[in-house]
Amino acid sequence: MSFLKDKIAGLFSSSDGDDDNGEEITPDGSGLESYHTTLPKDQLRVSPIIRAFLAYERVLSLEDANINGSEPSDALRALLNKPHAEIPSELLDLSHPLPEYYMSSSHNTYLLAHQLYGESNASGYELALRTGSRCVEIDAWDNDQNEDEPKVTHGYTLVSNVPFRLVCETIAREFDREAEFAAANPGTYHSPIFLSLENHCNPRGQLRLAEIMKEVFGPRLLSKAVRDEGTGEQAGTGEHVTMNELAACIAVIVEYHLPEEAEDSLSSSDEDDSSDDEVKEARKSYKNKKKAEAPQGIIPELAELGVYAQSVKPRDNSWFESEALLDGPHHHLINVSESGLAAHMPDMNEKIARHNASHLMRVFPKGLRISSSNLLPVRYWGVGAQICALNWQNFGISMQLNEALFHGSHGFVLKPAGLRKGGDGKVGSDRKKRLRLHVAGVTDIPLHEDAEMDGIRPYLTCTLHQPTEPGSGQKQKTSPYKLKKPHFLYDGELSATSPLWNEILEWEYEDNELTFLRMLVKSDESFSRNPKFAVAAVRLQYVTPGWSFVRLLDLKGRETASTLLLKFDIDDA
Repeated sequence: MSFLKDKIAGLFSSSDGDDDNGEEITPDGSGLESYHTTLPKDQLRVSPIIRAFLAYERVLSLEDANINGSEPSDALRALLNKPHAEIPSELLDLSHPLPEYYMSSSHNTYLLAHQLYGESNASGYELALRTGSRCVEIDAWDNDQNEDEPKVTHGYTLVSNVPFRLVCETIAREFDREAEFAAANPGTYHSPIFLSLENHCNPRGQLRLAEIMKEVFGPRLLSKAVRDEGTGEQAGTGEHVTMNELAACIAVIVEYHLPEEAEDSLSSSDEDDSSDDEVKEARKSYKNKKKAEAPQGIIPELAELGVYAQSVKPRDNSWFESEALLDGPHHHLINVSESGLAAHMPDMNEKIARHNASHLMRVFPKGLRISSSNLLPVRYWGVGAQICALNWQNFGISMQLNEALFHGSHGFVLKPAGLRKGGDGKVGSDRKKRLRLHVAGVTDIPLHEDAEMDGIRPYLTCTLHQPTEPGSGQKQKTSPYKLKKPHFLYDGELSATSPLWNEILEWEYEDNELTFLRMLVKSDESFSRNPKFAVAAVRLQYVTPGWSFVRLLDLKGRETASTLLLKFDIDDA
């Protein structure tokens, strides 16, 4: 077994240089504070050549640009402070039913690294909640050492375990920290936290799950409907609770077992993301053990906590082919793997979207993503899936797009009108848009420890992502930077860590509200894989017109002192 662990460790420690992969997100020092405390944005440095460019473009006067000055002028501070993206206020409207919102969501939240072995730790919940997740996953199992204290772990693997009680205490502590922050900052919305509870406990263990949650969460726990008996919701007319009515609480998603439900979400057609034979054998063993596991019936004491979400693994297609899930609960949540849902796409996209306008859906990574890679969420957001559960262990492209969708929100964002109740199930239109991205340059690229300042040839690669582009999307990039004087008057020093490109990149694309642009600062290396330094992603619906400084994130998702100067121009094609 130790040999297998060593083999897997070697697999995950290697870098494949893929643009899709970020770096491991570590819990130490990764709370809200470290993600937003490098420097106030108006205090960031702007390189002399960027200041000269702003004067040349007449964005600032020569005096305000203060090209060789050490301190930014008031006008430059104002430009630095200008947000590059602002979420429209209507997308934060809390008066809509719960199924009409996207929810920032974490998968296997207790895991700190990969999926087959490693450490389970309650700090994973602190990390996920503090970095924006509103739905976290808890895999609960019976504890052979103490039947009254269930454990949280990834069953049938080499993963360690953590007490269920400790997980609940961590979540309660984070809920209270958020409540204190909201109380101290008027106008701040304290959004609910959803717990996706995967139960593997026997009846006694399930009773303890319910008792521990009631004991630890107390009044924070949503244990009954927020509306009075006799309302349309209680009568089963299809009406759902609104976000305003739900308010701040801890809500549980509890499993509901249909007769002859699907045994497992793993598809025999899924491809393992490993090329290692022993890792594949371990994965096969896990899959076989999981298939052999008999689903546990849910006892009433636990079932009643699933007030607004009962998780169902569909046994057939009735959930999107008819108006209601056959034999399903009123507030059902379709819990399906990415491959299980993708099997119906794109042919059934509109039917799936119309179902998701009134009911919840949770899409999770296929089981063979043992390296904590992720599904690309944009495709599934495009059919109205509210909960795209992502492995929070790595800040790769999926997490970057998730960050872009929920930028400036409280973890919940209203879906496009076509994906809400009464919509046509379509996210796009027949119109074409044109994006012209004027890329000026970067100040202070954050280098790796082994990177030499004069040895890099930085460039910016930008990829457009849409629901209709499940692959890599449309990619454009600037030329690698060369240390040469710009065409406008500038006599100062040049630096490869503060390049000026002054290039325009263009895209023509289908007009829809789920179009994202992901920007990655890399270096053009002749004899090695091009290293990555910093990243930013934006939802085009949020971008502000005119020149803006975009603060870059490192590959762990933390803010840096580096800024990218851009201008977005979007018009009809």
